[in-house]
Amino acid sequence: MKFLDEAKIYVKSGDGGGGCVSFRREKFIEFGGPNGGDGGRGGDVVVECVTGLNTLIDFRYRQHFKAKRGNHGMGKDRTGARGADVVIRVPVGTQILDEDKETLIADLTEEGQRMVLARGGDGGHGNAHFKTATNRAPRRADPGWPGEERWVWLRLKLIADAGLVGLPNAGKSTFLSAVSRARPKVADYPFTTLHPNLGVVYVDDREFVLADIPGLIEGAHEGAGLGDRFLGHVERCGVLLHLVDGTGDDVAGAYRTVRHEMEAYGGVLAGKPEIVALNKCDALAEADVEAKRAELAAACGAPVRVISGVARTGLDALLHEILAAVDARAAHEDAGTVAEFRP
Repeated sequence: MKFLDEAKIYVKSGDGGGGCVSFRREKFIEFGGPNGGDGGRGGDVVVECVTGLNTLIDFRYRQHFKAKRGNHGMGKDRTGARGADVVIRVPVGTQILDEDKETLIADLTEEGQRMVLARGGDGGHGNAHFKTATNRAPRRADPGWPGEERWVWLRLKLIADAGLVGLPNAGKSTFLSAVSRARPKVADYPFTTLHPNLGVVYVDDREFVLADIPGLIEGAHEGAGLGDRFLGHVERCGVLLHLVDGTGDDVAGAYRTVRHEMEAYGGVLAGKPEIVALNKCDALAEADVEAKRAELAAACGAPVRVISGVARTGLDALLHEILAAVDARAAHEDAGTVAEFRP
């Protein structure tokens, strides 16, 4: 299944049904009277957040969503039936933006969340509505009100407990395939990963969701490489695992490049809890590993974990640490002190 995290769709709610002009015609009743019913209300366009989806690919093949109009009113004071709603099902983590692609309409982050994106038009009044003491036989009926229509953008920001960040070919996809059943494409050229991948990691009898974010390069926040398109997915991650390629010449520079791009992007990325790991240590001599670990620790100002996704060196301890950080962040969220949390 292809990954799509952005789509533009057109929505239109149903028009209201028209009112009816009708008069009673009953045997043995000397005076009749108006009995035209009101029109039915048009259907709404509703967006619902559901599980089981992690892409907006369905909206590549269908971009127009129109609800049914309400039925017209009828004689004998019968109100027209309401038009059927259209329910648009989207993945958890979907944002709805106005056509300008800047105004946020809704942010759906929990399963079962629903919102009315376009409200159906009200039905028109039948002539029975206009009967008065001085106007006993009105011949007026109103048409239904038109529904709403608009173009909106859907933008998906994947929700994961932890996210992998780093330069291209830092070993993120290899790490994800080593610790989960996800099978992302792995190759030795930059930008092998072109879209985020999700994997479920099991630690003892616990589990958490890990997201592999496509690699960042210098200038990503300005559109370089794959640009900042996927940085939005990092916003949803509770904890970041920053992987640095140990076989690179400048591990400290690689770390600073990614950190600079996250800070330049703005928002909450720079303040995310971060665990730093020196990857591909199986390809280095012990002396080189220690030297690069010390260099990277000086750059990030925090302890550095030494791992290898291919050889599975240090993975178990790192996964336990990530799970502990995820639990700690969840506890701080419940207490409302996320800003103070650091792993």
